[in-house]
Amino acid sequence: MTMLAVGGAVGAGLFVGSGAVIGTAGPAAVISYAVAGVLVLCVLRALGEMVVARPVAGSLAEYARMALGPFAGFTIGWLYWYLYVILVGAEATAGAAILAGWIDLPEWFLAAVLLVVMTAVNLVSVRSFGEFEFWFASIKVAAILVFLVLGVLWVAGLWPHSPGGLDVLTGHGGFAPNGVKAIFTAIVAVMFAFGGTEIVTVAAAESAEPGRAVAKATGNVLYRVALFYVLSILLVVSILPWNDAKVLTSPFVSALDRLDVPAAGTVMQAVILTAVLSVLNSAIYVSSRMLYVLTRDGDAPAGLVRLNRRGVPVRAILLGTVAAWAAVIASYTSPDQVFKFLMNSIGVILAFVYLAIMCSQLRLRARLRREDPGGLTYRMWLHPYLSWLVIAALLAVLVSMALLHAQRSQLIASLVSLAVVAACYPLRARFGRKPPVAAPRTLTKAPPCSADS
Repeated sequence: MTMLAVGGAVGAGLFVGSGAVIGTAGPAAVISYAVAGVLVLCVLRALGEMVVARPVAGSLAEYARMALGPFAGFTIGWLYWYLYVILVGAEATAGAAILAGWIDLPEWFLAAVLLVVMTAVNLVSVRSFGEFEFWFASIKVAAILVFLVLGVLWVAGLWPHSPGGLDVLTGHGGFAPNGVKAIFTAIVAVMFAFGGTEIVTVAAAESAEPGRAVAKATGNVLYRVALFYVLSILLVVSILPWNDAKVLTSPFVSALDRLDVPAAGTVMQAVILTAVLSVLNSAIYVSSRMLYVLTRDGDAPAGLVRLNRRGVPVRAILLGTVAAWAAVIASYTSPDQVFKFLMNSIGVILAFVYLAIMCSQLRLRARLRREDPGGLTYRMWLHPYLSWLVIAALLAVLVSMALLHAQRSQLIASLVSLAVVAACYPLRARFGRKPPVAAPRTLTKAPPCSADS
């Protein structure tokens, strides 16, 4: 569970996407990552409070249903499923682009292979998913730790031919060359780079001790954010000038090249591929579990609720994979129109989900204090003031996106996806499964599933 949280926090966005953030804010991108990391940490803490008190499968949608009603549960659940289905297609396409540089085969074929392999991993059992994710996360963590060690040696002047010091950090227009506004502009983009940390709470229901596992995994997110994101970005802008063209396109590879690390480009490409496969693996898992929960609660057709003997929702996994194929096909047949819209349409969904989490935490905290005060063993900090502050910050992010021309298209497309899902709610009564009075709140109680977790 701990490594799952690590894997969710560290994706290809750190290795590649951080270049655009550095280009926007300069060395002050460190502040953008720190502020966004603290914001997401607070959201995860609020979610962790609910998971520890009431661990259920598909926690994101389930808590929205408990606190805000069936419409909120339906909307958040389907939005979250849609987010990860599109992400499956996007990551398969990204992984194929990397493999195409090494293997002389069509990219569409390589994308298909990645989809088939990762789908097979998830079909075997939750244990196979967990083991693959553990090793994927381990490779990413090892790569970052090596980079941190080498970067610190360079800054300290202990690396061969290193000038040492932090002159590069402030020597090209200052620490914040583009002003304070650029720092906050970068926060809007950075916040969604942390998407995936919440996956650990979705998987909690399939662990042997969900409350303890989630508390441990989410409690250490602050240190992971500080170590993996903030410190690594700080070292990048301390090794190379922030406005170096190479930093903007591939910051980590460029920094390692500056240190004359042999085969730095190839090694980092392999690490980025690992990060892509990690997200692909997790996205298939999360989308299938969320679809299972939607079916269980009457928000999706009944046939998708069935599990195999290993407690795996096979039909939910396959439906998500088939839907992801549409995104893959669009990425090759209409990359500048359909695929671009699909990617934009998931750009702000996490903000909607985060808002639902915070509102649910406020409502459920009051209910839990009345019904079971002893169940609140893992609590949101400074409740309720910090919860309201996070909600205000998230709304400020959305308003900022509306005012920023570069971000406005994502906000509009995501609002369209929200409107479409909300408009489908009346179909629930006709096509949704009618859940039993005592619907199971976890995927399975069978011993194999608990052991596999």
